Amino acid sequence: MPCLLALIVFGIMGIFSASHRALAKEAFSCIFRRVTLRPCNTGFQEKIKGKILSKLLARSIFLAKMVNKHYEILSWIFFILMVGSTVWVGRGIYNFYVYGSCNGLNASGFCAFDPSGENNKVTGIGDDSSCGITPKTEESLDLLGVDLSTFPKINNNSKDEVVFIGCYACDYSRKAYPDIEKLIENKNANFTFAHYPAKGDTTFLANIGYCVYKDYPDKYWDFNNYLFTTEKDFVLNKSNADKILTKFNFDVKKVNACANSTETKKVVENQVKELNKTNLYGTPTIFINDKAFVGPKPYRVYRSAINKFIFF
Repeated sequence: MPCLLALIVFGIMGIFSASHRALAKEAFSCIFRRVTLRPCNTGFQEKIKGKILSKLLARSIFLAKMVNKHYEILSWIFFILMVGSTVWVGRGIYNFYVYGSCNGLNASGFCAFDPSGENNKVTGIGDDSSCGITPKTEESLDLLGVDLSTFPKINNNSKDEVVFIGCYACDYSRKAYPDIEKLIENKNANFTFAHYPAKGDTTFLANIGYCVYKDYPDKYWDFNNYLFTTEKDFVLNKSNADKILTKFNFDVKKVNACANSTETKKVVENQVKELNKTNLYGTPTIFINDKAFVGPKPYRVYRSAINKFIFF
């Protein structure tokens, strides 16, 4: 076992050092003989043991005696710890690539590859002032029993369904939306957009969006993209609503009359009630084939979900 441990360590170090490559070669020879049920005749094991004990003797005779007595057992312990840590690191790298977090989908624990937690930050529901990492999981999130029929939808006759629940005022929704647009374009998936007023006064935009989709369905998606990509303060200022509608050559009076109608307000209120059935706790919440992704993940995470790369 000391030979195997040394082979791994010196093999890595040998990439950068010729002297360590020689030690790695000796370690390999030792392991090969042990695997073929022959004793290690290179003296390599004793050489490594001697180096370790000489260092310990300079510090503690008692400790050197204990290591000498239990050398094989200690070697196994260190090997198991090394293998375990390697597996753990490998799992973290896999999770980060597939989920955007070292700890798994929507998990908010520390991740060395995303130390600021940007991939899991959301605007919390009912929190108008702060955005941050929400220590919840996606386990309670689902679309079961949720009526999405009144929301804007792109039907590409695909087997893949993407539902984006976001808020125009949420920085994290604005960050995630372009990647979802890219996903829909590249994968030709069906797409439903659902606005949720998680932060600030954005209900008026939901009312206008509902009317634009009803009267100008072909232009709606360009309009929606504009709301997510134009300067946020401009979009959220009610006094600029008519300017935005004019930019797209919409009938301003018609859209405003629709947006201010009791019928539209009731529809938008019911939309929020339907979205609450998902048990969402922040925006953006994105469902890809019924699997929930909370927070602005890297594009590769959304792409992998469509490609069915996720397997645990």
